[in-house]
Amino acid sequence: MLQVEEKSIEMQRTAKQASKVLRVESMQKDIVRVEYAVRGEIAIRAEELRKQLTVSPNSLPFTRITNCNIGNPQQLAQRPITFFRQVAALVDYPDLLRSESDLFKPDARERATKYLAAIGSAGAYSHSQGVPIVRREVADFIEKRDGFPADPENIFLTAGASPAVQLVLNSLISHPKVGIMIPIPQYPLYTASIALFNGTAVPYYLDEAKNWGLSKEELARSLAKARSEGVEVRALCIINPGNPTGQCLSLENMNEVVEFCKKENIVLLADEVYQTNIYKPAERPFHSFKKVVKSKGPEYDNFELISFHSVSKGMVGECGRRGGYFECTNIDPEVMAQFYKIASISLCPPVHGQLMVGLMTNPPKEGDASYPEYRKEMDDIYQSLVRRSNTLAKALNKLEGVSCNEAEGAMYLFPTITLPRKAVEAAKALGKQPDDMYCMELLNETGVCVVPGSGFWQKEGTWHFRSTFLAPENQMGEFAESLARFHEKFMNKYR
Repeated sequence: MLQVEEKSIEMQRTAKQASKVLRVESMQKDIVRVEYAVRGEIAIRAEELRKQLTVSPNSLPFTRITNCNIGNPQQLAQRPITFFRQVAALVDYPDLLRSESDLFKPDARERATKYLAAIGSAGAYSHSQGVPIVRREVADFIEKRDGFPADPENIFLTAGASPAVQLVLNSLISHPKVGIMIPIPQYPLYTASIALFNGTAVPYYLDEAKNWGLSKEELARSLAKARSEGVEVRALCIINPGNPTGQCLSLENMNEVVEFCKKENIVLLADEVYQTNIYKPAERPFHSFKKVVKSKGPEYDNFELISFHSVSKGMVGECGRRGGYFECTNIDPEVMAQFYKIASISLCPPVHGQLMVGLMTNPPKEGDASYPEYRKEMDDIYQSLVRRSNTLAKALNKLEGVSCNEAEGAMYLFPTITLPRKAVEAAKALGKQPDDMYCMELLNETGVCVVPGSGFWQKEGTWHFRSTFLAPENQMGEFAESLARFHEKFMNKYR
């Protein structure tokens, strides 16, 4: 009788679903096939466990969830930069400017007054391309960084770098056979967006044995294969410093990339959001691709480059503010008019995010009232990131079957793990990738949330996971110990 009732309930549920207009079966197929591992099954499970800990604190073998799955510094207790938040507070509540309190330094008051004069109110729409004085600040920052002119009219402020990347990819992909070259391992934003816009991802592989280096031979192989399959390759994406791999490209490597794109008539998309996360500046300093292109002289005056930056990374870490920009170099003005049209559909990026871009690119300078505090805060965060990256890399390299390159930049380590045959077979029986199973078991036993390497794509037959090193420094020892205990237990379980 119970089975009959259950069958009846299931039939009613199915009939109810079938009567709906909006169903998974009726949705745009490209949306359904998108995958985004950073916020995928394991991250969803982490939120379920977080809720369980809230309701029943002693019900799990750990007391908190440590989100190492995403570069979200302030979620893991990184303090915001005081000057940035002072200006933001004054812009949000201008009555504070009339206060005689010494809580707000003079240069913070001055900057807030300047921004308010330009925008009227943080609650008002801005220019669709971004607040003009902020775009001027970005242009000045780029000129100072690279030594070449930058035009505010070639800069678009955006709600973080991700929407900027998506706008450009959507513009490039006009039919399913348009190919976008992406590094493997890659940040899932790229595969997800290419799938969403119904294009073709063209993978080129980074060499783990050479600290995730890039070779022009691999670029040529990837391009030739795609073209032989009828793919029209229009752009090459490069992430420097790398995500998830943490490598920084050498100047020689960057020149090879630029020369390759010029020879093959390919647009270069330079994701440079980690440009201040450089941990070995003497060996691998950051160079922008714009500087590389401009340094090559008049022969490259028609070279098409789009560069991306964000307030979410670096020592700023203002992910929730949603601020970023992209700069167009030698892009057809008619194409840029189309970019503006699409930007206008959303009216404008978040004004708070735009102002944070201005603050990031035009921070306090030596002699300003806020400079000593600003410099100390930035340096403290940077030095802590260096220490944390080294601590975690050393801890990972002590684990059986684990090998991890040190981070040259960004916020991540991407260790390779050699798993027992029984673990691979157990994962296959569950319909999962082995590193996916490893990461899920890690979460369930320790509360540590990382991302399996399969979510970033990887060389066939290899397994990895990506972890940030953003956990508070005073928790890194405990974090490393819990990881070691789990790893030993996992390896013994599947021997």
